[in-house]
Amino acid sequence: MNRKQAVIIVALLVLIVCAGVLATRVQSPLYVSDTDLVNSNNTNSSTSDNSTNKTSGKQDYFAEARLTRDKTSQESVSSLKEIMDDKNQTTENKQNAEQESVAIVTEQQNEMKVENMLKGKGYKEALCTINNAKVNVVVRVDNEKLSDQQQREIKDVILSVTQIRNIEIQAPVH
Repeated sequence: MNRKQAVIIVALLVLIVCAGVLATRVQSPLYVSDTDLVNSNNTNSSTSDNSTNKTSGKQDYFAEARLTRDKTSQESVSSLKEIMDDKNQTTENKQNAEQESVAIVTEQQNEMKVENMLKGKGYKEALCTINNAKVNVVVRVDNEKLSDQQQREIKDVILSVTQIRNIEIQAPVH
């Protein structure tokens, strides 16, 4: 196994750990169905406090997810910078690390562009992540489900910014 493969494996492990930390902080399933919300509101009066916490958790979801995403990217770029600055590394490893670092920064810029363009289109909140030539998007909307027109609009924005066709639009957050 060469150093490039080792760096990729370490980066993937960091992403997995960050996903676990995010899931722990949210303390709720990633996909909440309407029946879960109805059942939690009908159990007793003490659950009204829990439903308030779930609502604030949803409001914080976008901020926490962005922080986790940015932290992971910064850690990856930092580890790649260490490789680039290491005198014991070969020129090829340094060039590969530099290319990966540039790719990460480009993905970050594209994620922010997509999020800002979707907010400009009228979505209350948007979260975009780009991993391995795949774009994942979560938006906050009033409706329970995105219309076909909204899905096309989101895909058009993503295509115009990233040129990536592998797009996953996750269930909207209310």
